[in-house]
Amino acid sequence: MYRGPLTRGGTLAAGALSVVVLAACGTPADGTEPSSGSTAEGYPVTVETLFGDVVIEDRPENVVAMGWSDAETALALGVQPVGVADWQAYGGTGVGPWAADLFEEEPAQLATLEPNLEAIAALEPDVILDTRSDHTQERHDLMAPVAPVVGPPPGVEVTYGTTWQQQTRQVAAVLGEDERGEELVAELEGRFEQIREDHPEFADTTIAVGAYFDGQYGAYVPGDSRVDLLQELGFQYKSEITDMAEGAFYVDLSQEMLEVLDADLTIVFPIGDTAQDLHEDPVLQGIPSAEDGRLVVMDDLELANAFSSGSALGVSYALDGIVPLVQEHLQD
Repeated sequence: MYRGPLTRGGTLAAGALSVVVLAACGTPADGTEPSSGSTAEGYPVTVETLFGDVVIEDRPENVVAMGWSDAETALALGVQPVGVADWQAYGGTGVGPWAADLFEEEPAQLATLEPNLEAIAALEPDVILDTRSDHTQERHDLMAPVAPVVGPPPGVEVTYGTTWQQQTRQVAAVLGEDERGEELVAELEGRFEQIREDHPEFADTTIAVGAYFDGQYGAYVPGDSRVDLLQELGFQYKSEITDMAEGAFYVDLSQEMLEVLDADLTIVFPIGDTAQDLHEDPVLQGIPSAEDGRLVVMDDLELANAFSSGSALGVSYALDGIVPLVQEHLQD
């Protein structure tokens, strides 16, 4: 398990913990509690999470977004996080271009896999969003002394497997924006429904989704946001890859195993490498779907990032590019 820079043997050293908690909570040096005014309408609220109920006492003002695309979700709901974990290495505001303009000023950049508690506490968060991550108790417990941590809802089993609907509703509950959250879900689900109606042929098409990272291929499975997006469009997934993943969202593939990516439509994209490597790889280009023109190598980095974002804003952006792209390959 990844450990933060202030950890020692998986737990915070006692002195560091007290400093972090005092900084986060704004507790005076004499230990007395600061006075509090009236709470916002609708608060306190209780949010059900994978790690138990979390009580949000008042409308959060300082929101730290630690989970994958939590920041984009908060922005879609009208809240600008003060700190963002930049999972997809966007730089700048730490979110995709479909969401970046919603920030009025750049938030603090925070570590992803190994939360830096000192950096988080310095932002004096009222709440920490972590609705899509590795979903471990250890990660949750590491950040919990700083502020209430809102993880995925109960029932999420696959790591990083919180759906965009679940994430939208979870963050909306925290921010007191349930009505707007339901509007966002309904709007995007309506888009999916319309696309399914316009393309009934998707329902008879099997898909496989792969990536190429640091010289290694891999495949995504249901529960991952990329596969879920395509399934919401009506596509069917190849079950044998799911069996290989054993509960994870992704499974590594050796060159000898690449043929498992063969399907009616295969989508592969590079992470940190160039798409040209995939176009020139004789093994990948030798699987049946590639030979038949049914392999989509996603060259457009911005589209690949939107495809991978898993947020309502990113998914909506991705649909504009993915639907015509897959349609083109299915018609060839």
